[in-house]
Amino acid sequence: MRWKGRQGSSNVEDRRGGGGGRMGGTAGKAGLGIGGIIIVIIVMLLGGDPSALLEGGGATAIQTENQVTTTTNSNERIKDDMGQFSSVVLKETEDVWNKIFKEELNADYPEPKLVLFSGVTNTACGTGKSATGPFYCPADQDIYIDLTFFDELQNRFGAGGDFAAAYVIAHEVGHHVQKQLGASDYVNSQRGRVSETKQNELSVRLELQADFYAGVWAHYADKWKDILEEGDIEEALNAANAIGDDRLQKQAQGYAVPESFTHGTSAQRKKWFLKGYQTGDIKQGDTFKTNDL
Repeated sequence: MRWKGRQGSSNVEDRRGGGGGRMGGTAGKAGLGIGGIIIVIIVMLLGGDPSALLEGGGATAIQTENQVTTTTNSNERIKDDMGQFSSVVLKETEDVWNKIFKEELNADYPEPKLVLFSGVTNTACGTGKSATGPFYCPADQDIYIDLTFFDELQNRFGAGGDFAAAYVIAHEVGHHVQKQLGASDYVNSQRGRVSETKQNELSVRLELQADFYAGVWAHYADKWKDILEEGDIEEALNAANAIGDDRLQKQAQGYAVPESFTHGTSAQRKKWFLKGYQTGDIKQGDTFKTNDL
C-alpha cells in the first residue's frame, strides 16, 4: 500500500504507555480455560459492539487509574511506523466516506476517532482490552486498537502485510458507517427479542456488511488516490480468510459449530470484501436482505 508521505488523520488519540498495565499475549489470556480462549479468539475476528464482552459494559465506564491520554492532531506526532500508518489509513477512509455520504446519501459523515492503546483502556462500552482485538464502540463511536494485534495477525494467523492491517481498520470503520445508517442499532435492538441462533445470524450479517464496506473503501481509495500495490488485495483476502469463524473454531477446538458463528466463514468474509471492492456500490451491500451470504 502506498501510504508513506500521505496526510494522517486529526482524529487519532494516542493512549499508549499511559498506565493501566500491559496485558501480554500469553499472560493476558492465562486462566481463561478453553472456553474463554475460544471466546477471545472469536472476538478477535474484528468485532462490532463489544459491550457484552468488555468489563463494565454500561454506558459509562470508570477511568483507568493513572491513564494518560494524548490527542494526536496529525501523524507527525506519532513517531512509530504502525501508528503513522494507522493514522494515514484512517484519513483515507475519511476522504472516501465523506464523499460517499455527501454525493450518494446527501448526508454528513461524522468522522470516528481512532484510539491507540496498550493493554487496557477506558471506553464508553466498558474496559477495552488488548485480548479483545480491534473493536468499534457504538456508545462513543470510537475505534480502539492495540497495534500489537497486527503482529499477532501476522505471526499467529499468517496474515501479514500492510494492506491486511488496512483491511482491519477499514472493517472497524465499516461498523461506524453501519452506526450512521442504522444497521448496528437494528441488530442491537433485537437482543433478547430473538433466539440466540437468530441473534448470531444477525451478527454474521452485520460483520459481512462491514467487510463489504471495507471493500468499497478499497475500491474508491485506489480509484481516486492510487493507493494499492500489487498483492494488496490478496493480503486483505488472506486476512479475511484467516479470521473466518469456521477456520478459527477448527483451530481452537478441532471442529466448527455453524449455529454459533458470529462473523461469518472464511469464504463469506472474502466474498463480501471482494464484492465491495469490485463494485464500489454501497447499494449492493445489504446483507440483511439476501439469502445468499
